[in-house]
Formats: sequence, structure tokens, C-alpha cells
Amino acid sequence: MDQDAIKIRLMRNEDFDAVVGIDRKITQDSRRQYYELKFDKLFKSKDYVPASLVAEDENGAVVGFVMGELYLGEYGILQEEATLDTIGVDPDFQHQGIGERLMHEFMEHMRSLGVEKINTLVHWNDANLIRFFSANKFSPSKTINLERVL
Repeated sequence: MDQDAIKIRLMRNEDFDAVVGIDRKITQDSRRQYYELKFDKLFKSKDYVPASLVAEDENGAVVGFVMGELYLGEYGILQEEATLDTIGVDPDFQHQGIGERLMHEFMEHMRSLGVEKINTLVHWNDANLIRFFSANKFSPSKTINLERVL
């Protein structure tokens, strides 16, 4: 696919079904409720800053997305950190640079909002996702997430 044919733009409420569909293709599971909560925050919260993007093909179909969060801090001051919590590229369009384009545009968008650091979580056994984030200049943080299963 011609990379110039891919357009990156801010996510809109009407992208919901496409995002859920891409996620279902990737995970083989429907996480519709998760995305309902995410979209409610994205489009209904007064303290939420638009921080999610989609990639469209030449026909205007959504083929990838990245979702993050940046909240207004105290007194309306933007925080210097944001999170990237979900990224997905339709399996039919993977390995064509769309994920990297989404990541680049997401980072530029966050930088324009004054963000200096992006945090994300990856399951430590997910070598492909770790490799993707590493290739996009993410590195392990200085903190360790500990858990205890009961």
C-alpha cells in the first residue's frame, strides 16, 4: 500500500465500530464494553484532551488506531505525562508501516500539547509488542509493577 494514501487524523465518535472491529480481528475477542468506556471518556468528559488518532486508507476506511490519555491537571494546567493505552492495526494492513505512522503522529500530537513523557504497559511475554515499542524508542521504566494473585 502506498504510504501517501494513508491519512492520520483525530479519532471521532463515529469511528467506534471500526475500532471495535479492528480490535476483534486482532484479539479474536469482542471488547465492546471496554471501548464503550473509552469512547465515553473521549467524547463526553470535560477534562479530557483529544489524544486518540486513526489511520484511514484511500477509501476513508479506518485501518488502524492509537488511543491515549492526557488529562487536565490542577487549575487547568496540562500534565507533562500521558499514557498510550491501546494501539491496533487491521491485520490485513499490518507490516506496511501504519503502526509506525500512527506512533509518530501520536508522539508529535502529544509533544504539541506539552507532553514530555508517554507511559504504556505491555505484557512482558508479548515479544512482538515489546519489539514494536522498542523500535519506536520506548524503553523499560524505572519502576516495576508488582502484583499478587489471590
